[in-house]
Amino acid sequence: MTTVADIDISVAPPVVIDRSQKARRLMGVLCVGLILMGAFSLTQGAAGTSALRVLGQMINGQDVALRDQVVLFDIRLPRLMMGILVGGSLAVTGALMQGLFRNPLADPGLVGVSAGAGLGAISAIVLVGALPLGVAEFFGYYLVPFAAFFGGWISTYVLYRVATRRGQTSVATMLLAGIALGALAAAVSGVLIYQADDTQLRDLTFWGMGSLAGATWTKVFSAAPIILLALAGAPFLAKGLNGLALGEAAAGHMGINVQRVKNLTVVSVAAATGAAVAVSGGIGFIGIVVPHLLRLAVGPDHRYLLPNAALLGGILLVGADMISRTIIAPAELPIGIITAVLGAPVFLWILLQRRSVVDM
Repeated sequence: MTTVADIDISVAPPVVIDRSQKARRLMGVLCVGLILMGAFSLTQGAAGTSALRVLGQMINGQDVALRDQVVLFDIRLPRLMMGILVGGSLAVTGALMQGLFRNPLADPGLVGVSAGAGLGAISAIVLVGALPLGVAEFFGYYLVPFAAFFGGWISTYVLYRVATRRGQTSVATMLLAGIALGALAAAVSGVLIYQADDTQLRDLTFWGMGSLAGATWTKVFSAAPIILLALAGAPFLAKGLNGLALGEAAAGHMGINVQRVKNLTVVSVAAATGAAVAVSGGIGFIGIVVPHLLRLAVGPDHRYLLPNAALLGGILLVGADMISRTIIAPAELPIGIITAVLGAPVFLWILLQRRSVVDM
């Protein structure tokens, strides 16, 4: 006869997934991937210059042709560095925006921040002659990044103030306000573009579609301090953003200075987005696709999400840049077209999976 004591009621222990270890392994894989992608990028181009051949000549002490030096060190290398910086900044700012608004559909491009940064950059390019004497000389090459940063900061601040009421952020209001801000910024930008001369008009047309073709060491050095400072400060916001995921009240009870986290996040997003838009133009979908893919892989913890986003964003943008300059070589396709073609289907899939989030 079977008694209760004879029945095995033991339950298998739950399977615990160590996301931190998984995230660290992924970070190592992405570091290696970024190195390989960067090395491969240096070998691609219409000029036919071989990076391996140039490296071998330098190691053996042989003379390197001036043409190869210019192509490799003055064209491809700054373009690679700019791709890594811009891709990393777009991905990290997307993750920051999504953490701030607690919604995976938030993105600097979708909510008008990029449009505001673009307006600032366009204003600096077109109205540089109308600035008071000495202002342009004072800022030098930093004028456009600074103007883009200011435009992005104003857009981010207005968006946050409109979308937040009584400590609660409305996703529907955020998206609608972003559309309105983007439309307003586009209208003002159109007026400025209408007043531009032929040279400025051509530059702004290609700049608006996004491209790394004009990458120079001057542009890299002008945008790098702003982007690197914002990226370096982003991990310090991870704890606060993790707390905000539980709600502002819960985050406050955990000892998190919610308002400080909001302010620093807004400044970081505006700085990184503004500098990236200033040197590369409008490049979309990196900021929304990369964080979502990483959440599927390592979870929502911003301590691991943010550094992995910087690496994956750089990899994807460098890869998209290689496609843009080889798919119709020797001509070049704007990189914004490549990211839109690849990112739009992924965004639609995310939207279908998250329809309940944006229901009014």
